[in-house]
Amino acid sequence: MTDPSPDSTRRTEPAPRMPRWVKVLGLLLLLLVVAVAALHATGNGVGGPGDHFGLASTSGHWEPTAVAR
Repeated sequence: MTDPSPDSTRRTEPAPRMPRWVKVLGLLLLLLVVAVAALHATGNGVGGPGDHFGLASTSGHWEPTAVAR
């Protein structure tokens, strides 16, 4: 039998671990996405065209309150 070559007995190093800041940033982004999705699903969105005129709870049609004559 032949002796194993030096390359075949070499141990491989484990892959480097993910930095803690990457894990924390990923978790914060995931929580932000979940929060926005929950607000959107409950109808309490984070903004929209009707929110600027205070029409979020109306039928969606804008009617002027005072008409210039």
